[in-house]
Amino acid sequence: MHEAPVIELGGLHIDLSVILMLVVTCTIVFVIARLATRNLSVENPGKLQNFLEWAVEFVQNMISSTMDLKKGKPFLSLAMTMIMFIFVANMLGLPFGVVTEYHDPAKATIFGQEITSVTTVLAKEHAKHPGEEAHAEVAWWKSPTADLSVTMALALLVFVISHGLGMIKNTKNYFKHYVQPYPFFLPINIIEQLSKLLTHGVRLYANIFAGEVLISTIMTLAKASVIGAIFSVPLLMVWDGFSIFVGAIQAFVFVILMMVYISQNLESHEEEH
Repeated sequence: MHEAPVIELGGLHIDLSVILMLVVTCTIVFVIARLATRNLSVENPGKLQNFLEWAVEFVQNMISSTMDLKKGKPFLSLAMTMIMFIFVANMLGLPFGVVTEYHDPAKATIFGQEITSVTTVLAKEHAKHPGEEAHAEVAWWKSPTADLSVTMALALLVFVISHGLGMIKNTKNYFKHYVQPYPFFLPINIIEQLSKLLTHGVRLYANIFAGEVLISTIMTLAKASVIGAIFSVPLLMVWDGFSIFVGAIQAFVFVILMMVYISQNLESHEEEH
């Protein structure tokens, strides 16, 4: 099992692979958007411009399926950014992985900081098998959405935006709907909203993480023997193709649910007028 490159900074445990992959994801999305809009043309649009126009139309249709498009237009940029970010993030763990191996705790450092996850593993290995050489494998390249902290942060962002809009649009009725149809429904309504937050983030994480675990298992099979390597190649190709489909579906599901939650908070309060 590969370890995460975790360092301790200011009392916080920071996973460097997550930070690295978030930067890579943001960079890729920015470059795609910049290239697609660099030379806009009505008469002779480029391939990237055509792709981005199709993506915008696709997202507009998503929004219109959850609310009136006039009300939903302000959220077009949010939905576009979110679906592109999540799709790219889901795909990053598929092409390849970057794994480094450590044997000496003294060398398990980066930028002068100790990689605590590695030193902990090496210490346990030395304790279990004294006299034998211990080793720890660290994964640097993976899908950032295969980390629960990332997906829950995205879900929390959606949670704050949707409920913030509800409170801003109609504060009185926003809080009033928590005690409808009867006041004793308050705990149930609160639990319902918190469960939406939890399932929104966990669903994305579970699907992407499970896919990467299976890819890792197939790669382990390939290293085990020649026969395993032969069988793992077509298996990996099939699973990578399926993972692309799953990654696209999960990006769609996350964003469509985001728009549903925003729509529910807006419309449930506006109908009170």
